[in-house]
Amino acid sequence: MTEDEARGWVRERFGVSRETQLNSYANMLVAEAQAQNLIAASTVDTLWSRHLVDSAQLVPLVADAPNGAWLDVGSGAGLPGIVAAILSDRHLVLCEPRARRVSFLTAVADTLGLGNVTIQASKIESYRPTEPVAIVSARAVAELSSLLQSTTHCTDSSTIWVLPKGRNALSEVAAARRKWQGVFHVEPSITQSDSGIVIAQGVRPK
Repeated sequence: MTEDEARGWVRERFGVSRETQLNSYANMLVAEAQAQNLIAASTVDTLWSRHLVDSAQLVPLVADAPNGAWLDVGSGAGLPGIVAAILSDRHLVLCEPRARRVSFLTAVADTLGLGNVTIQASKIESYRPTEPVAIVSARAVAELSSLLQSTTHCTDSSTIWVLPKGRNALSEVAAARRKWQGVFHVEPSITQSDSGIVIAQGVRPK
C-alpha cells in the first residue's frame, strides 16, 4: 500500500474531514518524533501506511462492539488510540505511564479538540474503570497472554479485543489458549501481508 493509497483508504471510509484531522495529527507526530522516540525514523516516509492505516483498520473490525469505552493500552505515540478517536465517536481511554508521552497525547487531544479522549497517566494494572470497557486495543505492548492477564480486570465477557500482533499472531494465540478461554480469530492486516490482528471475545482464565 502506497502513501497515496493509504490516504485514499481513509478518505473513502471515513470522509475528507477526518482525513484532514488525521493529517494534522500526522504532522504533530512527525514533529514530536524529533524530540522523543515515538516512531522509528525509518518509518516517517511511510507514516500513513505503516502507522495510520495500520491503526485505522482496527476501527471497522469493532463496529459491532457493545456500547462503552475503548481502552487503548500503552498508547505511546497515540497508535492506535488517537487514530481511533479521530475516526470514531466512541470514548477513548488512552492508558500511558510515561510522562513525556502523556504530555504529547494531551497536546494532541487539546489541539485537535478530541473531546472523546481521556488520558490515563498510569500503568494499566493501576487503572480501574467505573464499568467494563467495550474494546481493548494495544499495539506492540506485550505478548498476548501477558496482555490479557494485565487487562482482564477492565473487561467483561462482551468486551472485544483487537490487537495487532504482526507475524507472531497465530503463535501467540496458540500459546494464549493454554491459559485462556474465549473466541480467538486472526484477521489479516491490510497494510502488511505477513501480519495479523488478533480479535477475541469472551476472554476468561481457564
